[in-house]
Amino acid sequence: MKKIVFALALFMSVLAHSQVSVNVNIGTPPNWGPVGYDDSRYYYLPDIDIYYDVTQSQYIYFNNGVWVRERRVPARYRNYDFYSGYKVVLRDYRGSKPYSYHSKHRAAYPKGYVGKPQKSRGPKPDKIYKSEGRYNSNGHNNGNGKGKGNPKNDHKHSHGNGKH
Repeated sequence: MKKIVFALALFMSVLAHSQVSVNVNIGTPPNWGPVGYDDSRYYYLPDIDIYYDVTQSQYIYFNNGVWVRERRVPARYRNYDFYSGYKVVLRDYRGSKPYSYHSKHRAAYPKGYVGKPQKSRGPKPDKIYKSEGRYNSNGHNNGNGKGKGNPKNDHKHSHGNGKH
């Protein structure tokens, strides 16, 4: 009986002094994402008026009257410099539709908005690589259709007419 009481007391003591750690694993922020916001789910990009969902690695934009989620940035923004453009980190929103507050975001962060200085998480891809048209906004090779690859080696690989 003493052993049971002692074991129970020891267990309760350990339980009382233990810490609970919860690690929420959201998606990996893109290389162009700002440093210091690994726990944030959404960015609003005022220059092009779209959102980026870090968890889903998707762009969210208004197209033909509806909000659309896509893994690739819309064609009209493929030449946009995500590394230089300002990213508004939405830290006060927890749902799945950040565009619910689009009018508020658009008013608070108009095109050309610049807040505190930001540093990108990763280096900007070199210009030679980008000029080959196989750069995507995550800073990865776009030549294999999956947005990933080795930029130093993949530029030698041909994809014919460029259609996938």
